[in-house]
Amino acid sequence: MIQFKLNGKTTIYEGDPEKRLIYFLRNEQKITSVKDGCSCQGACGACMVEINGEAKLSCMTQLGKLDNAEVNTLEGIPETVRDVLAKAFVEKGAVQCGFCTPGFLMRTKILLQKNPLPSRDEIRHALTLNLCRCTGYVKIVDAIAEAATRLQLNHIPEKSETPGHVGTSYPRYEAYEMAIGKRAFVNDLFFEGMLYGALRFSDHPRAVVNEINISKALELKGVIRIFTANDVPGDRYVGLIIRDWPLMIGTGETTRYIGDVLAGVVAETEEIARQAAQLIEVTYEVLDPVTDPLEAIKSESPLVHPDQANLLETCRVYRGGDAGEIIAGSAFVSKGIFRTQRIEHAFLETEGAVAMPDGEGLHLYSNGQGIYVDRRQVASLLGLPEEKVRVTLVATGGGFGGKEDMTVQGHASLFAWLLKKPVKVILSRDESIRMHPKRHPVYMDITVGCDRNGKLTGLKLYAVGDTGAYASVGAKVMERVAGHATGAYHFPCVNLDALTVYTNNIPNGAMRGFGANQINFAMEGCIDDLCRQGSFDRWQFRYNNALTEGKMTATGQVLKGGVGVKACLEAIKPFYEKARIKGLACGIKNSGVGNGMADFSDVIIEIVSENKVKIHHGWTEMGQGVHTVAQQVLYQETGINPEIVEVAVDSLAGIPTGMTTSSRATALLGNAILNASEQIRQDLKTQSLKELAGKIYRGNYSYNLTTKPGADVKEIITHFAYGYAAQLVVLDDKGEIETVHAAHDAGKIMNPLMFEGQVEGAVHMGLGYALSEDLPMVGGQLVSAKMRDLKILRAKDMPEVVVLGVEVKDPVGPYGAKGLGEIGLVPTAAAVANAMCDFDGKRRFELPVRKCRMKNEE
Repeated sequence: MIQFKLNGKTTIYEGDPEKRLIYFLRNEQKITSVKDGCSCQGACGACMVEINGEAKLSCMTQLGKLDNAEVNTLEGIPETVRDVLAKAFVEKGAVQCGFCTPGFLMRTKILLQKNPLPSRDEIRHALTLNLCRCTGYVKIVDAIAEAATRLQLNHIPEKSETPGHVGTSYPRYEAYEMAIGKRAFVNDLFFEGMLYGALRFSDHPRAVVNEINISKALELKGVIRIFTANDVPGDRYVGLIIRDWPLMIGTGETTRYIGDVLAGVVAETEEIARQAAQLIEVTYEVLDPVTDPLEAIKSESPLVHPDQANLLETCRVYRGGDAGEIIAGSAFVSKGIFRTQRIEHAFLETEGAVAMPDGEGLHLYSNGQGIYVDRRQVASLLGLPEEKVRVTLVATGGGFGGKEDMTVQGHASLFAWLLKKPVKVILSRDESIRMHPKRHPVYMDITVGCDRNGKLTGLKLYAVGDTGAYASVGAKVMERVAGHATGAYHFPCVNLDALTVYTNNIPNGAMRGFGANQINFAMEGCIDDLCRQGSFDRWQFRYNNALTEGKMTATGQVLKGGVGVKACLEAIKPFYEKARIKGLACGIKNSGVGNGMADFSDVIIEIVSENKVKIHHGWTEMGQGVHTVAQQVLYQETGINPEIVEVAVDSLAGIPTGMTTSSRATALLGNAILNASEQIRQDLKTQSLKELAGKIYRGNYSYNLTTKPGADVKEIITHFAYGYAAQLVVLDDKGEIETVHAAHDAGKIMNPLMFEGQVEGAVHMGLGYALSEDLPMVGGQLVSAKMRDLKILRAKDMPEVVVLGVEVKDPVGPYGAKGLGEIGLVPTAAAVANAMCDFDGKRRFELPVRKCRMKNEE
């Protein structure tokens, strides 16, 4: 018997002494402020608790070691202290997706009781155990410093009265609830009679499955049923664009990567389900995997898919003549072969779903990035009409593109549909890393020319992207590589080929930046090389060649307004001139999927009562702030107080929406709310909200003028808008990054605090991309599935980030706003590489970059 105090109450535990505290707290005590982000790897800090006055990770703490201990979760600390901490985090913008925030609050409480007024450096070092993928830590450090001051002065501020107009820093939607751990994520949901699912993955990237033996697993007490491919009643294949991804691989079929699912177990507890999944015995005929995309496109390569060439798609853009000839006649030529690495999204909340019967249909709770796309795929799997499947979005603990493809939604739905019981399926951290698509590794052979005056003349590019085992949105990513190949500059001649290739590696799909990051690294490295060859000033060269109204992008789209490259460079210039060792890079990133596809959004605004208004839309809130922007736009247009506005994302609303991707949600939803608000505003002239109770208003916005790549049209419109940026990385005398100056054109800064937070978080992700992060595979197998081995930067690793807001209004977005979620890290890796070359004279051709070396070193 183990006896300890939990939140001040005596608790007795008589179970397995090796059981981890996190599972006791979450599953038995239902204390869900303690989050599971790394599955007992001790890598994220989301599960932090206080044990005998010390900060401890509950995922690493065995219950047998807690006899006579005092354990506190957020629920056990004094309410006034918790309130001060939470409000400081909300007001300073330290809450984005919110999944990690309770762990940071607990760390803050323990830090401040030991060191009541820590310095910013002491705060950063105290956060070593805590990981955040959204904020870049800047706002978290701000919040902790503010909380320290308030606690020292015994100052409990009144509720913030920040107005909700567009352009003000109105607090993030439900930020306080997320901060104290009361906002439920998928794994925090519990239902009466709920069962638990676990998946059996392939052991090999390419192997024929000869037999799946489930007999031992079935013998395990508590196992309800084991499912295989034959149990799928509908179409077994899913996919965002191409349906090439089977829910499960059947006997006699060939696996395509290590994340392929061979079977699923449903049991009374998650522990039993996972144990049973490991007891499933699989025999294979192991085949040599296809792992090198450059080899995969050769005629002698084995096929990843039996009836499909490994070359999935080629995006070709040829305009302005023969680039080879034009470059050959140029005064200066830069060329090189650049390679970028595979990157894991590392959202703090792993993928999960809960499904349950709902009358004659099914109800799915999802944390994916598109509930209507989930609905379509789940309905197809089950052989049901779409209207029989309801999907409710649950708070999403980060996405960055990695939750676009379905992972466990289909499995949970299948299990629940056939068992007629609620079933929860959650991926562990190593399963998440194994299963979901990553950022594309891209091979880029690039040549760039300019004349003696420093005017760019031509670009030639051959790019090959490893899209892995399944298509995902890989072809679209490589279209963006081609479409952003000229970066933020005008080129009169462009010859581009961007190939999307199947391999037996983990699939690669959407990730923040969506191809623009990779090509920008190559392009900006060549720009700096041209400047060295021609003795051009790096800032002036970029300014002289920057896109402006009337100039064209890589695809030939002539820009008609809202082009903010030069404004970003002007904002950077004072810092550029003062810096001694520095790297500069610009960036461009599309808004909207475009390329001949319509971008659209619908919204329903329901006046429930004088004290409650609901906004129904289809976009995923995953930390970027789309719910908050919706509140602010509605307030700006109608005067409806955002405090009474709730936001719901549920397919019952019947407003099909695409994936929350391509930096488009704010622009499209904002315009839809503008449309709906016209009638609300008119009605409010003669009636009160109380009188309008029960009334429903609909709004819509659609942009369908974009053109397909290669289309024979008079005017090329690849995307409806672009975001622009310039970043300056400054090094110290030892070659370490001292400061990042980030100038970003948002068109209209809808919420200044959220704008800064998005850019700071993006810079953090961009620095990791440049300096440390990688997810290597050998022979189709992961070198490591450990979160710490991803080498994500911690708070103590971050340099100073200076955000410079630029507003060059876009002709399409609401109030001139542009997409912001992705552009923030497009220039970062290139700026870092250029800074390091400025330090030691060595060009960088691969990411992550090599460390700086002193010029006098060998």
